Amino acid sequence: MIRSDTGLPPVRAGLRVGLLGGSFDPPHVGHAHISREALKRFGLDRVWWLVSPANPLKRAGPAPLAERMAAARALVDHPRIAVTDFEARVGTRYTAETLAALQERCPGVRFTWLMGADNLAQFHRWERWREIMARVPVGVLARPGLRIPAQTSVAARAFRAARLPAADSRLLGRADPPAWCFVNVPMVNLSSTEIRARGGWRRRAPG
Repeated sequence: MIRSDTGLPPVRAGLRVGLLGGSFDPPHVGHAHISREALKRFGLDRVWWLVSPANPLKRAGPAPLAERMAAARALVDHPRIAVTDFEARVGTRYTAETLAALQERCPGVRFTWLMGADNLAQFHRWERWREIMARVPVGVLARPGLRIPAQTSVAARAFRAARLPAADSRLLGRADPPAWCFVNVPMVNLSSTEIRARGGWRRRAPG
């Protein structure tokens, strides 16, 4: 039984759950689009958005967590996609720590980490990135202009032997790690950075 103070959606052993982590500053239709694609492409039962307190790779802090959570929940309109602030509740900072905490609290659930091709291109900069690959399968969804840099990245080369062909992508959700798969999907060429730059995301002042 999952404790209520973890903020996790209902889940049971055997379910295949994709994890889309990030600051979601702000969440947008591109996040929803790749979540729906991940459900289909990787044979997943659920997708959870892990809205992080802050991104360790970014200097500037995001909007308040409560605002980002509210915006994400308002955007999600799919019964198998849910939003959680699990990382803030349990105090994890890095993805490897979050995965360890999730696996401890959700025994028997088969997690898959989801990322865009831009993240695969710099995945080797993540804290304990090899541990992430050893813990869960990784599903990579192509973004415009980043297919080649991602597929020739440090992480892609290091785990070349663990790559599943795109034709077998639906097997990823039940694969034993290390395993990863790169799929090309119709993409929404939109980013949170662009939305902030054009003033489409207003942050309340702290306090």
